[in-house]
Amino acid sequence: MPRWSANTAPAAVLFDLDGTLLDTAPDMVAALNELCRLRAAPELPWETARAQVSNGTLGLLRLAFPGQDPARQPELQQQFGELYSARLVSETRLFPDMEALLTRLEQQRIHWGVVTNKPRRFTEPLLAALGLLDRSACTVSGDTLPERKPHPRPILYALEQIATLPEHSIYVGDARRDIESGRAAGTATIAVRYGYIEHGQDPDDWDADFVVSTPDDLSRLILGHR
Repeated sequence: MPRWSANTAPAAVLFDLDGTLLDTAPDMVAALNELCRLRAAPELPWETARAQVSNGTLGLLRLAFPGQDPARQPELQQQFGELYSARLVSETRLFPDMEALLTRLEQQRIHWGVVTNKPRRFTEPLLAALGLLDRSACTVSGDTLPERKPHPRPILYALEQIATLPEHSIYVGDARRDIESGRAAGTATIAVRYGYIEHGQDPDDWDADFVVSTPDDLSRLILGHR
């Protein structure tokens, strides 16, 4: 079946969380640099750390503590998780113009939801604190299923929850794994340049159906037909 095209209304729009729907970098990078201070390690420059946020806790820890003994990884993860939980929504916000997009989707009865590799213990409290959890038609975290992106199962599972077909749906993300997951699931895919793009990565190389530079561009693409 052909995937959604920009001249029709989608039935559902699913978003990656970090770097796509929410700007979580300020709190994640602050927690990471607090951990660096506690561990007497050099703090990371903002832009360097921001580019790794979509790779989650493990990506940030590999950046901050290269060559770390793997046996100490669980200890670092636990400590980072405690520091991050303590400031989960101190500075995290929807990206500019995303509230307007979500509101328009809701007004037009287009389902929207979240499919992220972020663990549930962060995802759901974060969305709840921002008033988004009850608005989301479906929320799939990184530990909801045995599979994680780039596997297609999390996206397919989300669509099952809202009884929507992949070919009528869109997946939006800021990492290659997001686009691979969406394509494998059979949705249309949109890569966003405003997210947390690693050095050397170019969204134009990810084989997304569409690439946008700003949340406003994203809104115009999805809802430009109305």
